[in-house]
Amino acid sequence: MNFWRTGLLLAALTALFGVVGFALGGQGGMLMALGFAAVTNVFAYWNSDKLALSAYGAQEVDDTTAPELVGMVRQLAARAGLPMPRVYVIDNPQPNAFATGRNPENAAVAATTGLLHMMTREELAGVMAHELAHIKHRDTLTMTVSATIAGAISAIAQFGLLFGGGNRNNGGLGIIGTLLMAVLAPMAAMVIQFAVSRSREYVADRSGAEICGNPLWLASALAKLEQGVQAIPNEDAERHPATAPLFIINPLTAGGFDNLFSTHPSTANRIAALEDFARQTGLAGQPPARPGGFSAGPASSPWSRAGNPRRGPWG
Repeated sequence: MNFWRTGLLLAALTALFGVVGFALGGQGGMLMALGFAAVTNVFAYWNSDKLALSAYGAQEVDDTTAPELVGMVRQLAARAGLPMPRVYVIDNPQPNAFATGRNPENAAVAATTGLLHMMTREELAGVMAHELAHIKHRDTLTMTVSATIAGAISAIAQFGLLFGGGNRNNGGLGIIGTLLMAVLAPMAAMVIQFAVSRSREYVADRSGAEICGNPLWLASALAKLEQGVQAIPNEDAERHPATAPLFIINPLTAGGFDNLFSTHPSTANRIAALEDFARQTGLAGQPPARPGGFSAGPASSPWSRAGNPRRGPWG
């Protein structure tokens, strides 16, 4: 969540670039890979948010195209003491959301249409507050840059396998080493991402609960998200597995390598932590109540209090 963690993460991923380069082309390949890593680090710092949003076909919305959603984010951002982020909607039936951007002044939040149609207004507020918490704690730089670099490592490893890298005469590892690298390098990159992901989610959950004013709103949303993600696949996420840690809930539902490692803490544990926080704040066992300063919004809001969302202006 700070400069040093981001630096260590980038250093580890950069070193992995060098290992992949050596496996594919010996010392020359390692030097080329490290040079490419340096360029990728700079590019990712400035453009990783655009790449993440583009990968999911996110469309920016405003007060005209999605007034309820934008108004909600504006209220929550004010409560969190944050600049108003850009707001995007992703046309995807799986309920999910993520935040991105190199700093709070250049941040964005994105919600899927599945999320908007499934959540009550209170639950949606909990989800958006969670994403704003990531922005407030400057997690988004780490998340988006690491996703970009991990994706690049995977692409380079697969490229080397496709074009027969790893010639032993050049100091490489040969075809067997190249094959192993094509499998292990992307997994190693993902493990580095996951090392900083799990504790970050607990902090964002608690901070998000404070921003929206009721931990039970987010707890209820997480339960629905877990069920929705298991039932509805996200094909874009399956094509871009390095972006999975960006989301509030792991969007990957396929078998195999997708399930070898967890990108997020157990949803049940996250819900239990939020319920414990609600007991600490005296909200446990009480019906959800809107916090002061968070208005119910217009009657035409697509998120009904009864949990029967109507279709909004974005879909």
